[in-house]
Amino acid sequence: MTLSQLEPDMDNAPEDRAQAIRDTLRDAIADRRLTPGTKLSEAEVGALFDVSRTVVRSALQMLSFEGLVRTERNRGAFVSNPSPDEARQVFASRRLIEQGIVAAAVERITPEGIASLRAHLQEETRYQLERGPSARRAEIKASGDFHLLLASHAGNAILEKFMGELVARSSLVIALYGRSGISSCGHGDHSAILDALEARDGEKAHRLMMHHIDHIEADLDLRVKEGLALKEALAL
Repeated sequence: MTLSQLEPDMDNAPEDRAQAIRDTLRDAIADRRLTPGTKLSEAEVGALFDVSRTVVRSALQMLSFEGLVRTERNRGAFVSNPSPDEARQVFASRRLIEQGIVAAAVERITPEGIASLRAHLQEETRYQLERGPSARRAEIKASGDFHLLLASHAGNAILEKFMGELVARSSLVIALYGRSGISSCGHGDHSAILDALEARDGEKAHRLMMHHIDHIEADLDLRVKEGLALKEALAL
């Protein structure tokens, strides 16, 4: 569910609106439009979405449970600001989860699944050739979506859920520590992984995925990036 599906004058349940706000904020965090440390004022978020602070608080609690938002007593909520050690833990977790996803996908992926991933790679290529902030955000999202789409073909809903959380947390880490200012999720790596999956070469697919995650992590340093204000990041 998204905010666009919920009209302000509709008598939607508070939990539905909270979920929609959570989804919108989560997308902005994962797309790196909201960077680590950004303050998420209950009053400002409530005004932007025309909801009560109670509804906003519920949405922020959902994000806090996922590790994407932290709350500080007497200060409010902020986009999480992962430490270098937490960043290493995120990528260590990705290695564990994604090796399971690759192993399952090699066994379960169908020709239709391969075709859908090929189409996604074409979309990634298109974004790479475009210019401007919106194209860059789209490229970053498409890179993360490749991993989520691959997880959806592994046939394990629990792994897929974990992968969604890890991709979002990886976006936070990359936003804070990424040297190149892009997703650092190599399009060529994705293509090679998909070739191995199509050939049912599990060993090669596993090796390529581990190399790919190493490649992403190797692009990190400790420099902090400046982000957009809440209103501009959400384009409201």
